[in-house]
Amino acid sequence: MTALAVTRATLTRVLRDRTALFFMVLLPVAIIVVIGVTVSGFDQFRIGLVPAARSGPVAQELVSELRSAPGLRTRTYESAEDARTALRRAELDAVVLVPAGLDADVRAGRTVGVRVLVEPTGSAGHGAVSSVSAVVAGHGARLQAAAFAGDQAGGTFDENLALARGAERASSPLVVQAQTVNGESDYLPLGYSYSTPTMLVLFVFINALAGGAAIVATRRTGVYARALAAPVPARTLVLGETLAYFLLAVLQSLLIVGIGAVAFDVAWGDPLAAGVLIAVWALVGTGAGVLAGALFRTPEQVHAIGPALGIGMGMLGGCMWPLALVPDWLRTAGHAVPQAWAVDAWTTLLSRDGDLPAILGDLTVLAGFAVALVTLASLALRHRLVTSPGS
Repeated sequence: MTALAVTRATLTRVLRDRTALFFMVLLPVAIIVVIGVTVSGFDQFRIGLVPAARSGPVAQELVSELRSAPGLRTRTYESAEDARTALRRAELDAVVLVPAGLDADVRAGRTVGVRVLVEPTGSAGHGAVSSVSAVVAGHGARLQAAAFAGDQAGGTFDENLALARGAERASSPLVVQAQTVNGESDYLPLGYSYSTPTMLVLFVFINALAGGAAIVATRRTGVYARALAAPVPARTLVLGETLAYFLLAVLQSLLIVGIGAVAFDVAWGDPLAAGVLIAVWALVGTGAGVLAGALFRTPEQVHAIGPALGIGMGMLGGCMWPLALVPDWLRTAGHAVPQAWAVDAWTTLLSRDGDLPAILGDLTVLAGFAVALVTLASLALRHRLVTSPGS
């Protein structure tokens, strides 16, 4: 029996296990969707819109602009009382009350005030007011242009408003562009571009740890003992298992990358750098999984301790939240685990347009983790097979 035969047998066994496929494919994708949807709203204010009962075209246009504003996430309410209740429950950051006589007042040349309600203790209320004010100001500037055209050239208000809209579309107004100093950011992009790479780091490691249970089960059923009696060298069994777990880690990584790119439009940065990072991280997970299979005595121990250990390391390493948000001492402690270095590398690729040289430092540290884990795992598993292959 060759190492490739051991690899093929292990891959076949794992890929036929529906539970293993659930944790490899369905669970990561489900969590990616949940976290991606959750964090995608962090850069938007929650606005309740209360249109007037009888809205004219000017009021309807204002409501439409508020709904399409990129910094606002709006929800329409039929009554102001319902919107106030949602605001008190912290379901909204602000409530916009569209005046009932907006069209009539504008056509008469009167000044119109748009009321915005906020909670006095709401931290996002003032920011929401600023965003709403920007939309209302842009709408008001168009109305002022229409009124000015009417004073200078005559014509109806609707005709002049149409001219103002056309001039606005044809012109190139000033826009505000946000740019990070030196082109660098310490955060992954929000939305699915945040959840997908962090879940790749988290689940490849957790599944590799949990996969160690299969090695323990194979040991306890005497498969390794019979293979050694064949005789098959212990190093062949170790190499075959290590290669199998590496291929499984790479396969899961490619699935998450493909799903992220196709279903969630995630850009993975420089292809060469991303590919090397995926391979190195797969080696880290492989070493951890084989080491778990060599050290634990029962599959139940692996299932109980492995996921908890993987989740704890993921939290410490920044898979759940950016390490840039935590205190310095916790950020330093987080870099004691490989997850932090992997997330740092993905941040460089996705948020700073980095390439392979840019993540070379992170890759070097990850390669050190991989070499140490794979070496320890190989020695531990070989020792276990030679001394007590059936336990």
